Amino acid sequence: MSDFSLKPVLTGEKTVLRPFTSADADVIWEIIQDPEVIRFTGEPSTELTLDLLRFWYGKRTTAPDRLDLAVTDPATGELLGEVVLYEWDPGARSCTFRTLIGPRGRGRGVGTEATRLIIGYGFAQLGLHRIQLEAYAHNHRALRVYEKAGFVTEGVRREVEMREGEWVDEVVMGILDREWAALNSTVR
Repeated sequence: MSDFSLKPVLTGEKTVLRPFTSADADVIWEIIQDPEVIRFTGEPSTELTLDLLRFWYGKRTTAPDRLDLAVTDPATGELLGEVVLYEWDPGARSCTFRTLIGPRGRGRGVGTEATRLIIGYGFAQLGLHRIQLEAYAHNHRALRVYEKAGFVTEGVRREVEMREGEWVDEVVMGILDREWAALNSTVR
């Protein structure tokens, strides 16, 4: 199993995933201010600044323990969001997945394709055995994307956080390499 040092370009029909640059921070800054992004991911930290984001995305290209890729429009190159494999455990051959799609990338199948591209890469190229994620139970769009990609609900962490005056649940999902292989041997 290799580490996450190689930052590939993954190409689909609806999106191209590519390594981040510090210049991408300006668009990510806009995306994380979007009300729907805030609703499903939380308020940006008060310590977060545009300069800090530039530094963060600038150093993602060298991190050997995580894979952050920009989700872009193949026709225009516009940055639409991100997909990330992180919390890598080499011994267990596992990691955690998260995604963030901004307003201009929604409702077009971009998130579904980006998820499938990076998950497929994780299993086929990185030799992962398991990929997991957590998502708020009220984020129905994301949960549908993850189910379409083959993730299975493993549990619900009840009332993990107070959001907009209400307690919200968090859904824990996972997918194993053999499940991914079986799903993708039947889909051609």
